[in-house]
Amino acid sequence: MEKNILPIKKAVLIFFVFACGYFISALLRAITATLSPLLTSEFNLTAGDLGLLAGGYFLGFASMQIPLGYLLDKYGPKKVVSSFLLIAIIGTVAFALAQSFSGLLISRILIGVGVSACLMGPLTGYRIWFADEYQQRANAWMLMVLSMGFVFSTLPVQLLLPVIGWRWIFGLISILIFLIIILTYLFIPSWNIENNTNKKNVGSLSVVWKNKFFRSTIPLGLFNYGGMVAIQTLWAGPWMVRVAGYSPLESATGLFWINITMLIAFFIFGYILPKITKLGFESMQIMKFGLPVSYLSLLVIIISGENAGVIHFTLYILTSIVLTLTQPAVALSFPTILAGKSLTSFNLLIFVGTFIMQWGIGLIIDLSQFLGKGEIQSFQISFTVYLIICILSYLYFIMKNKNE
Repeated sequence: MEKNILPIKKAVLIFFVFACGYFISALLRAITATLSPLLTSEFNLTAGDLGLLAGGYFLGFASMQIPLGYLLDKYGPKKVVSSFLLIAIIGTVAFALAQSFSGLLISRILIGVGVSACLMGPLTGYRIWFADEYQQRANAWMLMVLSMGFVFSTLPVQLLLPVIGWRWIFGLISILIFLIIILTYLFIPSWNIENNTNKKNVGSLSVVWKNKFFRSTIPLGLFNYGGMVAIQTLWAGPWMVRVAGYSPLESATGLFWINITMLIAFFIFGYILPKITKLGFESMQIMKFGLPVSYLSLLVIIISGENAGVIHFTLYILTSIVLTLTQPAVALSFPTILAGKSLTSFNLLIFVGTFIMQWGIGLIIDLSQFLGKGEIQSFQISFTVYLIICILSYLYFIMKNKNE
């Protein structure tokens, strides 16, 4: 498909509409970290149950990524995003009405399916509507919106809980989703279906998965990126409560400031990336030198144990920001006819990885406690396993791109 660069005013409007949808997606993704003490108490959840519940979102999200790539390349973001958001409304209403863990889990999976196009739809559109030099900026600023959603999932949600309760919070979210569907129909451009379905323009999914660079990023996407998201959206909260001794309100406040910091960081990162690139610093170089710093930050959390709190997790997630360069780098390594398939393929890795890591971290904590370890030590063991996997993923990435 040919690029169709839009005027700046129209591009800003499109970004705003898509940002609203991604904001809701982020809010729903991270809200379990804030609700974890309440849901654990009300439904008598174990650490494994909590990890599975939070990971249910990512399971639903990941299950749609491959078909989503085909749908986006063929029908475009307008039709796909608005249609999927209807499923998100069903999921949020079902979650609000759930009376059991199984009801919560099924609803959570539906929510994941429903919001699965809220980032991939926009990024596919940006690949066509925005110039190449602004792809990384658009990606970073969408991640800024992600952090904004995470911010609202913390302290604002915690403050709303005693006022209206968690069930009504999900009811209000379903109304907001309906309004976003209307905005999408009104302001997002239609896709050129004839151009996109021309046989000469059909890109194969196998081209993506056989690509050398894409394959080198698979462990990073699955374990490193997925694990970082798992910690930010779930396990940072339980660590602060169960290891560092924070109250639920203190934990929610801590998560609030972590995500405020990331919001600012993504804005700055997106602004300076095109300038850094012009100076000769490529994404590959930034990732190679930046990722070891994030591993040192995670090691400090593990060693600090009960003394690791908001500042430690902020530094870890902040130093992991270089991981976000992988997604636009993957997209730019393929032609525009593979925009949807390449983006959703990498997104599949991230969300399968997040599901694995959210649930896996919880299972290792439960297993360690079953074997007689204390709660603090169990968390340290689980995070250590994650750190080792991250280092191995990084070494594989470096080995496959040693000549780059």
